[in-house]
Amino acid sequence: MKQKMRILVVEDEPAIQTGLVDVLVFHGYEVEATGDGKQGLELALTGKFDLILLDIMLPSMNGFDVCSAIRQVDRDQPVIMLTAKISDEDIVQGLKLGADDYVAKPFSIEQLVLRIGAVLRRSKAAREQSTHIVLTSEGRSLDISTENLSGNLSGAQNTGASVTFTRREMEVLCYLHANAERPVSRDELLTQVWGYARNLDIETRTVDIHIAKLRRKIELEPKQPKHLATVRGAGYRLHTEV
Repeated sequence: MKQKMRILVVEDEPAIQTGLVDVLVFHGYEVEATGDGKQGLELALTGKFDLILLDIMLPSMNGFDVCSAIRQVDRDQPVIMLTAKISDEDIVQGLKLGADDYVAKPFSIEQLVLRIGAVLRRSKAAREQSTHIVLTSEGRSLDISTENLSGNLSGAQNTGASVTFTRREMEVLCYLHANAERPVSRDELLTQVWGYARNLDIETRTVDIHIAKLRRKIELEPKQPKHLATVRGAGYRLHTEV
């Protein structure tokens, strides 16, 4: 018998928590739930879950702090944040801390289930791939390994320096690398990297924030990117040598 994928729901509103558990069990997942932030973190760090649904407003420890603590230990753990706070600042903060995605309340159950499935599929695929990416610029070389989610800088004044990436950042970088020298649109990244169906109404800010995070790690001048360039009206293009 195929083992069920396990999801941890960290949500303090009883009605929403119960509804999520019922829906996810109906769709074939094994689910555990808690309404407390600290307890959610303790459960998350056991490594028993394939994905974590994490609310922001929680007692004892908010979702941002929980996500940050998870990422300090496990950069691969898929996390989707649930939030009633939909300001740009909250979205940016959650994604900067390493969340794979966010879903704003009130949300469509159908869309949430589709997005959970997409994140799980991409996470599995990412664990199975191994690639090396080398970016060179002005006597500086960044050798990136997808296997351990890190890069080593050499040359210029960066000899021996290291850079770490989240799994999602690496997935974006690998897809752009596989399609180097041509522009890749936001919609294509959402479809091919996040795994979302083309007809889903998904915020493109998710892509933009991950691109900004990557630029801070791979560019000499993130505000004037050369490796990861914006192609107006077409998307993003990766240049391995500049």
